[in-house]
Amino acid sequence: MFSKLFLLFAIMPIVEIALLINVGGIIGGWNTVAIVIVTAFVGAWLVRNEGIATFSKAQQKMATGEMPGQQMAEGLLLLVAGVLLVTPGFITDIIGFLLAMPVTRPLLARQLMQHMAVRVVNVHQQGSAQGFYHQQSQDPFQRRSHNHPDGDVFEGEYERKPDDDQNKLR
Repeated sequence: MFSKLFLLFAIMPIVEIALLINVGGIIGGWNTVAIVIVTAFVGAWLVRNEGIATFSKAQQKMATGEMPGQQMAEGLLLLVAGVLLVTPGFITDIIGFLLAMPVTRPLLARQLMQHMAVRVVNVHQQGSAQGFYHQQSQDPFQRRSHNHPDGDVFEGEYERKPDDDQNKLR
């Protein structure tokens, strides 16, 4: 985990700066700045439009009583894409556009959902999530209680302790 964060926050900016300097040396500094600004505006426009479309699809699914798991995953990817696209750099722009494009985003969202479903099942199998049950379904974001088909029942335990707070209030 530390190595991934190190790559993300230490190495990636250095690579981005080196690439910006190299591109600036080839096409000129102001042209490089112009490209970075244009990609930020185009990226913000794309993320905004795709976000509105994804939100609309999610509302339609919720209106029919379905869980919009795919749209939630796509919304998360659009959030990350927006941050990457307004961050100066060519590598972040490429990744941001891949996350924001309507062709690649659904595929990446499905992979994200499958990865999250596997993680939920693995946590359950390790016993770390005692009391929470996950039923594998077409939509990994849809969770159901193991004893109630509507998922409206949550199991839990509680212990009543002496009420010291009421004594303090008196």
